[in-house]
This record gives sequence, structure tokens and C-alpha cells, in this order.
Amino acid sequence: MFTRRQFLATTASASGVFGVALGFRSFSQARAQSASTTDSPNTPMTNTRLFSLVGGHEGPWKANDCRTITSEPLPAIERLNIVNANVASPTGGAKWVLHGVTSNERYVERAEKEQLMAKQQGLGRPEADCAVLIPIRKNAEWWKLTQDERRKIFEEQSHHTPIGLKYLPAIARRLHHCRDLSEAEPFDFRTWLEFAKKDTAEFDKLLHRLRASEEWKYVEREVEFRVVREQAR
Repeated sequence: MFTRRQFLATTASASGVFGVALGFRSFSQARAQSASTTDSPNTPMTNTRLFSLVGGHEGPWKANDCRTITSEPLPAIERLNIVNANVASPTGGAKWVLHGVTSNERYVERAEKEQLMAKQQGLGRPEADCAVLIPIRKNAEWWKLTQDERRKIFEEQSHHTPIGLKYLPAIARRLHHCRDLSEAEPFDFRTWLEFAKKDTAEFDKLLHRLRASEEWKYVEREVEFRVVREQAR
């Protein structure tokens, strides 16, 4: 869903899903909760910008739909957990772990940032009981482009900021960079978006517009997991 511009003050924008379109702030509450509910023996956290998304049988988010948009799928899961730490490998029945870090804003300009900051909301809102995880990988042609060439595609041709502003503050998101950790990561970016159930139709419109943009021509792998907030019984 969109690449860039982390709708988080700490969230990265950039060459990943759903660009600057939805900037936000960090979700320290969700971070603390996720870390406290994970009991797997993983590497101690040394980077507060590092997050692991663990798909399997545990976590506060229940999966209700898994779609392969382009290329290879990821195994279906029952639940999803977000951990503000390095979960080195799947444990306890987990199917997969995706790593990513929040980063600086790479393509947003000052005026765009101010517009986003004026409208964006943080993650972890009580009413935001729905979420979507969208990992993507871009092709080699994208990575051959210079920063200014990507900016042109992202904003001047794809118009991510105007599109994103239209759907704020209902939809909050956080962008994680995976390629910054290692080119061996299966995806370059992960976008995590939260919204209330009543705003699902608006979210679908946003997603449709972003996938129809010029930038999405460079996406070679994309999957989509839709989840709802529900504590395991």
C-alpha cells in the first residue's frame, strides 16, 4: 500500500509501500504491549527502531484474509504479533518473521511534511480495530534510479501526498524498511496500516489508487494480510 513517508514521526517514508501518503507517529503503547507478550528466546533489543512481525498462532491480531498480489505468497497465519526487538527466527509454531526498521523521511518536502503532521494520527487508537500488513519488494530497475528520480515517480507522477492526505486521519500507518537491514530480506518494505472497521471502504479506495500509480509498476512481489484486533482466548 504505499511507499514512503512514515506517517509516524519516527516512521520512514520513502521507497516502500504507500509513500508519504499517510504519515504517523510511533505507537509506543503497542510496542510495549507486543514486547511484553512475546516470550520467545530472541536477541535482546539494541535498536529501538527495529521491529519484527511474527506470523503464526500467537498475537493480538487475528488474521481474516491473506492475499498474494504479485509473485510468491507467504504461508497463511492465524495471528500476528508485532515485537519491538529482533526475533531472530520463528519459534513456538510461528510460520514466518519479517524484520524492518523505521527510518528518516526520504522523499517528503517541508510543506508536505507539515500538511501530514497537521492531519495524521498515531497507531494504537482504541477505535482502530482493523489493520493491514503489506510487504513489497521492488525490482532492480527501481534500485537503479537516483533519489531525485524516485522522488519524481513517487510524488510528481504518483501523487502520493495528495492521495494520502485525502484519507487522513482515518487511516494511520507505519513504514518499515527491510532492505536497510539486508538485501537478503524477502521484502524491501513493510507497511502496517490501522483503521476502524467503518473506514474499510475508504481504505480499499486508497489501496486501489496507490496500486494504480506509476510507482507500483516497479513492484515485483506483494502480499497482503488483513487482521482484526482480538485477544486470544
